[in-house]
Amino acid sequence: MKLGLIGLPQSGKTTIFNALTHSNRPLSMSAGRIEVTTAVVDVPDQRLKRLADLFTSKKIVHAQISFADVAGMGSSDAGQGLSGQLLNALSGMDGLLIILRAFEDDSVAHPALTVDAARDLRSIEDELLLNDLIIVERKLQKLKEERGKGGRDIAALDRQIVHFEKLHAALSDNKPLRVAGLTEDEQTASAGIGLLTLKPILAVVNLGEGQAQPAFDTLLPVLALQGKLEMELAQLPADEQAMFLQEYGLQQPGSLRVIRAAYDLMDTQTFYTVGEPEAHAWMLRKHASALDAAGAIHSDIARGFIRAEIVAGDELLELGGMAQARDKGRLRLEGKEYKMADGDIINVRFNV
Repeated sequence: MKLGLIGLPQSGKTTIFNALTHSNRPLSMSAGRIEVTTAVVDVPDQRLKRLADLFTSKKIVHAQISFADVAGMGSSDAGQGLSGQLLNALSGMDGLLIILRAFEDDSVAHPALTVDAARDLRSIEDELLLNDLIIVERKLQKLKEERGKGGRDIAALDRQIVHFEKLHAALSDNKPLRVAGLTEDEQTASAGIGLLTLKPILAVVNLGEGQAQPAFDTLLPVLALQGKLEMELAQLPADEQAMFLQEYGLQQPGSLRVIRAAYDLMDTQTFYTVGEPEAHAWMLRKHASALDAAGAIHSDIARGFIRAEIVAGDELLELGGMAQARDKGRLRLEGKEYKMADGDIINVRFNV
């Protein structure tokens, strides 16, 4: 899972990045350059650790999230959309985290002179929407020009024109494409040209210490963090973090809250493969099949799929092992179409 952090200058984007990735990246802003800094973090998973203990696994492999601190929002020329460099950086992300400044700090000037997180969110959403509108208009123009020349399959061109006219109508109505009611096939047809409002988005509000979350009128999921405080927490050794959390009345680190929100945002769940050599957590979209899970492990396993042995991880831990799960009838043989559930353990029988 790749998530890009975007925001206006001086929103504290790098502060949040450091908090999420336990990094110590300098907070100074680059002058006019589009920079992308990436860090990969393990998804904390107590169930994985318990499974590894049960199977005396020699190796533990966590699911991972890649966070990218992407500079450059708010720097486009009016009406021209995002720069090619920034668009390329954002197009490769599975989802976006919009960092919104709510903290007051006289030593850190806001580019709009006043702090208003709701206004900034509207501004960034408008910029993303304008970018998509420009891309769709250019695509439509090319398709219509190609049709006028009588080139390739006219019927195929007509279908594409109808599709992109639907996108254009939604965007012209200020409707992000992720809520435009596109079918899975239409989303696939829209991929690969840098449409950012198709991507899932989480709004992350960067609060000052002790500050309450401001109100928002948005359909986006919103999560609030005390960015500076969370960054300081992320720099502490693990044994000191619990004392820090208690002192500031925090139930859990903000990084864990963001990871859980990211799973919901991306409609993602976790499944496992376990054994003595390795206990491995894998990401998979919700409602995906056993064949999809096999493909996530290795394409050859999916190609030679015969059957899958499935047991719920929590049930396995409660029963105490595979033999007990088999005796209790909790270890099941399933086919390709079985819908994986969060926490499932899978062992694929295959032949290639």
